[in-house]
Amino acid sequence: MDFIVKVEESRPAGNGRPSAGPVYRSIYAKDGLMELPEGLESPWQFLSVSAKKYPNNPMLGRRQVTETKVGPYIWLTYQEVHDAALRMGSAIRSRGVNPGDRCGIFGSNCPQWLTAMEACNSHAITYVPLYDTLGANAVEFIINHAEVSIAFVQENKIPAILSCLPNCSTHLKTIVSFANISSTQKEEAEGLGVSCFSWEEFSQLGNLDCELPPKQRTDICTIMYTSGTTGEPKGVIITNGAIMAEVLSVEQILFLTDKVCTEEDSYFSFLPLAHIYDQIMESYCIYKGSSIGFWRGDIRFLMEDLQELRPTMFCGVPRVYDRIYTGIANKVSSSGALRKMLFQYAYNYKLANLEKGLPQENAAPLLDKLVFDKIKQALGGRVRILLSGAAPLPRHVEEFFRVTACSTLSQGYGLTESCGGCLTSIGNVFPMMGTVGVPMTTIETRLESVPEMGYDALSSVPRGEICLRGKSLFSGYHKRQDLTEEVLIDGWFHTGDIGELQPNGAMKIIDRKKNIFKLSQGEYVAVENIESKYLQCPLITSIWVYGNSFESFLVAVVVPDRKALEDWAAEHHLTDDFKSLCQNLKARKYILDELNSVGQKQQLRGFELLKAVHLEPNPFDMERDLITPTFKLKRPHLLKYYKDRIDKLYCEAKEARV
Repeated sequence: MDFIVKVEESRPAGNGRPSAGPVYRSIYAKDGLMELPEGLESPWQFLSVSAKKYPNNPMLGRRQVTETKVGPYIWLTYQEVHDAALRMGSAIRSRGVNPGDRCGIFGSNCPQWLTAMEACNSHAITYVPLYDTLGANAVEFIINHAEVSIAFVQENKIPAILSCLPNCSTHLKTIVSFANISSTQKEEAEGLGVSCFSWEEFSQLGNLDCELPPKQRTDICTIMYTSGTTGEPKGVIITNGAIMAEVLSVEQILFLTDKVCTEEDSYFSFLPLAHIYDQIMESYCIYKGSSIGFWRGDIRFLMEDLQELRPTMFCGVPRVYDRIYTGIANKVSSSGALRKMLFQYAYNYKLANLEKGLPQENAAPLLDKLVFDKIKQALGGRVRILLSGAAPLPRHVEEFFRVTACSTLSQGYGLTESCGGCLTSIGNVFPMMGTVGVPMTTIETRLESVPEMGYDALSSVPRGEICLRGKSLFSGYHKRQDLTEEVLIDGWFHTGDIGELQPNGAMKIIDRKKNIFKLSQGEYVAVENIESKYLQCPLITSIWVYGNSFESFLVAVVVPDRKALEDWAAEHHLTDDFKSLCQNLKARKYILDELNSVGQKQQLRGFELLKAVHLEPNPFDMERDLITPTFKLKRPHLLKYYKDRIDKLYCEAKEARV
């Protein structure tokens, strides 16, 4: 256990509780969890201190877009954002909103989003991100549940807010547009007793010399509603202390294992600010005086914006890394035999050096310049820190970026309830590849056995539910003490994720506790584990495996890889388009056979193999409410959407067996 230290012994099973493994901390916190410095009470201090230290440093930037062209990044300085936040905070107070009251923020990443957040921080007002990707009626539910009295709203989201006003005007009394608001919209809102302002109008209501209220670490900074795969959204309560502990823990880990950010660094903001992952990273940038550049909000132009900004720090999710990887891999494979051979030689040489333990910058500096510089340029040319979270990063993609991006890459694990990252791999420790690493310096971890799934936290290879304790955890679910008590037991937060402790102390996520069901013959199926095995088949991009206790076998809905299926069709002299291919019986059998071949190689048991598949030409998406904003499958929604298909698959498979 090179990277963790044991601070408490394991616990045997008893009193109706399963056994639990030892309690571990990171070696970077072996003498105790990180403490917040004296006098630090609110994230507002991150901005107020940086505005004093770096008043003229560029803080928030976005590209100027006209109908005919897209210009360079235009920047607001730290002083300008600080003053705008003070003015907005004062204006919020003028509307009768007091410390501890709730303010909604609804829109995509932009300077106004962060300014509204900092305005709330300055006056100890709790901000509540609103987002419609949580499903129909989610915005209305959150406004009412959190008792939001004022909301800052992106211009194109105003119709959505107005449509739910009849059901939530009891609480919501003020709407402020990120830009402008039409006289028709104002009239509609005012008819329901709600005042509307443009950004500029509202700013005029505030001033710079208002007195700021005292703040404490225990104040609620934000209530963040999670996208949960079932049921209503849950409001996760996060205090000032938890946010600051997480930000300072990021600083401590970078200081001890890499290089901290400075006012010279810049960050590319495209992951939703409504989620904790991006919010923590942007708060860290503000703490360090770094610059934050926003994307245009269109995935088609993500790489273009990235290359214009040239950031030094990039946070992504596996789907984005996979998209970039596929684009680069296709270019390499079509670059001609000699170039391809040179690339493969350079790749293998550097990979071997990384495996020997050489740090990124010393593994192959000459080849970085000669061969891998083009890949570095695709990310803007200056990136030195790559971070991945929200879901497991496929091993081949992680290896590719570690070798070719000329940057360290750290994969982390966290939840809204853990205030973002609670485990992180160390960028320059290559054996941590494929894991989510070790605890952050504010967190202790232990595994708890899950006997019904066969996971034993006390075995020679410890496996069990990941449990967390520490200083950067949430304080409970808003107005849901019942749900809080389900997951916070004796000071430990039960994540619902199954981890496997590696010999070096790193954690690997292997399963999910709740996604388990029993087939009719009594066999338990841990469906996420099975899906992760099938996803190693190169012919598919997504899979949803389904079974229930009335059936004895599994079926699946699969999104095939378009190029792979079209290549197979060409070999078999089929001229169908992609959509028609997905309905072709031979294509379905080909994909099914290949999936089961992969399953057998991955040592899946007989009842875990698939008996029938439906090929879906369109990726699972949020528009149809099939996945969460972090790309997790919404199983009840998938079942509802594909119910007829699933019934048909079972009929087909049973007929084939007769």
